Amino acid sequence: MATTADFKNGMCLDIDGQYFFIVEFLHVKPGKGPAFVRTKLKNVTTGRVIDKTWTSGVKVEEVRIERRACQFLYRDDMGCVMMNNETFDQVAIPASLINGVEYMKEGDVLEIVVHAESETVLFADMPTHVILEVAYTEPGIKGDTATNTLKPATMENGAEVRVPLFINTGEKIKVDTRNGSYVERAK
Repeated sequence: MATTADFKNGMCLDIDGQYFFIVEFLHVKPGKGPAFVRTKLKNVTTGRVIDKTWTSGVKVEEVRIERRACQFLYRDDMGCVMMNNETFDQVAIPASLINGVEYMKEGDVLEIVVHAESETVLFADMPTHVILEVAYTEPGIKGDTATNTLKPATMENGAEVRVPLFINTGEKIKVDTRNGSYVERAK
């Protein structure tokens, strides 16, 4: 059990059977009345952010979580099979729990968030940027760099990304996994 004095960003709480991360918090001591804590909480499963106010000193259930680096091996009918980089244990994770799963390719290292007591996977995050090779796109024309026009490109793993007109098949590009946007050519 923790109290509101123990709050810090990134702390995980169990509220009514659901897990929430503290996004931000603020201790408020008004001139009149008792002190309280305003928090923004992010639901682990839905990703929804809510505001909650606590009176100072309230006890809450803290959830111990661990972040582990795991390497993506392959997909099968059980989900995405990941290997822990330290223990070499393999675990299958449903694709719905992985943020940015459409940009994942074999060998990528993800950060998996696990409930420490029950060893259940809460979610997994892709790196912010990944480098993918363009498998197919319409040919680019020399000099098409003046406008900010984008064209569709199919990546090596089947994902579709909108790229500038000067990108050709076979080039490697950097893609933002949060929104699927083109960032730059890979060096």
